[in-house]
Amino acid sequence: MADGIMSKAATMEIPISSNGDTRTLPEDDGLEQAAKLQRRLHEKVGSCRGPRDLQQVMVSGPNLNETSIVSGGYGGTAEGIIPTGSIKGPAVCYNTAFNKQIPVTGIGPSMHHSSSSSSVAAEDTSRGVAADKLENVKKWGLSTYKCTKQMISERFGRGSRTVDLELEAQIELLRDTKSKYENVLRLARALTNHFYNMVQTQHSLGDTFADLSQKSPELRDEFGYNAETQKLLCKNGETLLGAINFFVSSINTLVNKTMEDTLMTIKMYENARLEYDAYRSDLEELSLGPRDAAAVARLDAAQQQYQVQKDRYERLRSDVTIKLKFLEENKVKVMHKQLLLFHNAISAYFAGNQQQLAQTLQQFNIKLKPPGADKPSWLEEQ
Repeated sequence: MADGIMSKAATMEIPISSNGDTRTLPEDDGLEQAAKLQRRLHEKVGSCRGPRDLQQVMVSGPNLNETSIVSGGYGGTAEGIIPTGSIKGPAVCYNTAFNKQIPVTGIGPSMHHSSSSSSVAAEDTSRGVAADKLENVKKWGLSTYKCTKQMISERFGRGSRTVDLELEAQIELLRDTKSKYENVLRLARALTNHFYNMVQTQHSLGDTFADLSQKSPELRDEFGYNAETQKLLCKNGETLLGAINFFVSSINTLVNKTMEDTLMTIKMYENARLEYDAYRSDLEELSLGPRDAAAVARLDAAQQQYQVQKDRYERLRSDVTIKLKFLEENKVKVMHKQLLLFHNAISAYFAGNQQQLAQTLQQFNIKLKPPGADKPSWLEEQ
């Protein structure tokens, strides 16, 4: 629009009388305002930096709706009067440095209204999040205080404690069993390491005997017999190592995964029991207090919280009971198989029965890994 005004102002008609004096026409006021508008647009709009500067120019400049533009050449008539209020289109910022027009949008009350409404909505959202976090911290602090108070009371023998004697006995038995199985696992790993070193020594000794049998003709037979014996022992030792490694892997899974998972559930159950007793004690204290309106409201809230904690405690107690039952069944099944494997493999090895040793591995579906198979593949290392 600024470019159109400047181009039309450049061809404005200036009527002159016969004696050279300008005549006073009704359009003089419009010409004067158009000239002023052109100068102000060159000064302000030409170096426009953004919607804020353009808005200031629009506010401080003359009202374009009250001006008129006269078009036509010199000597023409004043018929081309165009009121600026009839010019429609988007706002344009004229950049003199690049001699181009830059359309400017989003200027006006609607932009301020949308930005203010979005800022208010964002502020309300942040306030809501902060309020939720504050409420969660408040609940956590209150629950921690109650649980700590209950734990101290139980330790000093002042508070009551919910006890399931049968379940507590099973939990203690599981902890004791896990400790003993961990000792078995530690000893089995030590046996595996020592036996592996012995097998490696037998392998080296067999290679040495074989080399000496080639270089000592007078003792060729003796060195040859010992070399074959050591190689046979090394082969049987590798077979036994496969059985022992399978035994160690199964015990490790039972102790560090199956039992550990059950103990994690037990830990959650014990925490739920402590919270349940804490809220139960709090409810009992409120029940013995006065019964005014505020006390009744606190009592109702405590009753609801107590019910929530009771449901959680009973649910976890049921989970622990079920897991203990399945763990016992799984433990008996796994240990029966692994102890039979360990006995048969050790007996066959030290009896020198290579065929029985191989049958033992075949019976338990144990496949020996070839040399270098323990190294992980490039995909597993990623």
